[in-house]
Amino acid sequence: MDRKFKDLVDGLQQKYEALIGMIPVTVDTAPIDTPKGGVYLFSEGSRNLYTGRTKRLIRERLKDHVSTADDCPFAWRLAREKTGKKATYKIKGSRKELLKDPEFRSEYESSKARIRKMEVRYVGEDDPLRQTLLEIYVAVVSEAKYNDFDTH
Repeated sequence: MDRKFKDLVDGLQQKYEALIGMIPVTVDTAPIDTPKGGVYLFSEGSRNLYTGRTKRLIRERLKDHVSTADDCPFAWRLAREKTGKKATYKIKGSRKELLKDPEFRSEYESSKARIRKMEVRYVGEDDPLRQTLLEIYVAVVSEAKYNDFDTH
């Protein structure tokens, strides 16, 4: 393996263990002093669901997942799964149009409420390359259901 790449991946398991080993919080109970930059994992009980990363304060990124905005990606994914409705790049079926659908809108808001109750664990990592690799590592090793790394 190339030495530069090996240097990037060498600490992934240790960071993963720190993340998994932390006492979980929720979006609302995450402390003010979360790291700036890192990887986080949403779970329900023993089911790991979604991992993400941020260069901002982790606490602030977690709040984005339950905000009043209409672009909370994890909530979108949950709502699409529940309703079977997918957004398209056409006007009919677009995200804007989906949000006008009462069934979808209701499920989207319910998904944000569900996320607010989920357990969250996180670990700081401010290097963008290590952070990217760590997000993938955490998703794969934890078997996070909603990470697929497909292009959209």
